[in-house]
Amino acid sequence: MQNTLDLENIKEIVLLALKEDIGRGDLTSRIFVPEGSKSEGTFLSKEKGIVAGLPVAKYVLSQIDRELQFTVHIEEGVRINRGTKIASVKGSTLSILAAERLVLNFLQRLSGIATITSKFVERVKGYHARIMDTRKTTPGLRYLERYAVRVGGGHNHRMGLYDQILVKDNHLKILETEHQEKQCRDALKEGGASDIQRLVRRARELTENKVLIEVEVEDIGFIKEVLAAGVDIIMLDNMDPSEMVKAIKMIKESDEANKTSAKHTLTEASGNISLENVEAYAKTGVDRISVGRITHSANALDISFELSP
Repeated sequence: MQNTLDLENIKEIVLLALKEDIGRGDLTSRIFVPEGSKSEGTFLSKEKGIVAGLPVAKYVLSQIDRELQFTVHIEEGVRINRGTKIASVKGSTLSILAAERLVLNFLQRLSGIATITSKFVERVKGYHARIMDTRKTTPGLRYLERYAVRVGGGHNHRMGLYDQILVKDNHLKILETEHQEKQCRDALKEGGASDIQRLVRRARELTENKVLIEVEVEDIGFIKEVLAAGVDIIMLDNMDPSEMVKAIKMIKESDEANKTSAKHTLTEASGNISLENVEAYAKTGVDRISVGRITHSANALDISFELSP
């Protein structure tokens, strides 16, 4: 997916942010700033990082005052140093002050995500693995935060619960309970197949073929059963790298033994992935590494705004 941003998808986000921050108007500026005052302001980086969110900043400014002149001095996604002049805005002082914090909030948050993502991407450079995001995002900001992940060189996982099937541990617990209580045997019965096989077949029937099916596995002993079900992706959750090497070997051997299909079962590492251990996971030969902390724990990039009356 390209590093594009559809402004149609951020309208509601920006409108909510405007309502939240400006509300009925900027009381302080109305009193202390003369009507008709003009100014120019500059957004400056106070630390190293990857800048992301410039199109959002431009859109926010346009929603406050279409007469504001916004000039970017660097390209989206480039690496910046402390003191880098990122962008400038010129026009009504009242409009600039109303937009200042909103623009900074978006720029700092998205640049922080792009920056930490780029660090993970750099650690796995030269390996096969891709860095993926997760659903551990700020409510309402997922579209923007996933965009920032792409700007930082990462890749997007499923957008939500609606665009991919991901059978996690809690689903499997429910399945086990249902199996023990024999409540779904008749509905899912298909001679000789395990529960997970029957449910994957059912999922194929009830969804479009393009919908990916992924199953979370914490125990190597469960891999054969999941492979027999014919899933697209196997998530190897909370395994240490040595266990993962064995799991991936088992999966590859199964794919090679299945002469009737050229299908490659994707593998994904998940659970407690950090900058300190991500390379060790990449070395296992895993296809994807999903990292929740690139969104849920990203530190905002320190960016300041200096106004010149």
